[in-house]
Amino acid sequence: MSQRIEQRGRYLDELESGTVYVHRPGRTLTEADNVLFTTLTMNTQGLHLDEAFASAQPFGRRLVNSMLTLSTMVGQSVAQLTEGTIVAQLGLSDISFPHPMFHGDTLYTETEILSVRPSSSRPGQGIATMRHTGYNQEGTIVATASRSCLMWTRAAHEAAKAQERSR
Repeated sequence: MSQRIEQRGRYLDELESGTVYVHRPGRTLTEADNVLFTTLTMNTQGLHLDEAFASAQPFGRRLVNSMLTLSTMVGQSVAQLTEGTIVAQLGLSDISFPHPMFHGDTLYTETEILSVRPSSSRPGQGIATMRHTGYNQEGTIVATASRSCLMWTRAAHEAAKAQERSR
């Protein structure tokens, strides 16, 4: 009999405050990524799209859209933390971008679990608060964000899945 292994994130009851998850591989953000994301989100900021304009600005070149950096940073955490175990993202806060990302920079992300608590109104679920920190290839912090998620406990999620299968 072969073993079945499902890729998933962590359940609420598997998370511990203070644990740091290191997400790999990193993601090199290219000019194509930046232009596509910027235009898809209708952000017409010249710092992202206009090389002539950006070259005359303080950083001397185009910057990677900070929302692309944030989205990639959160996305890098999904496989280890929330894939299939999240009920809903509740919010992002304390977002900062202390250093820009440039075309060709590689983003590496780590996530620290700040707190874990059961929900008072949703049995079998709870709230995990985490802090994502993004670094470039030189180890410079380029972004930070706190994130709160409504997460399943393992037993409640397995019961919900079993109930769904029996329908």
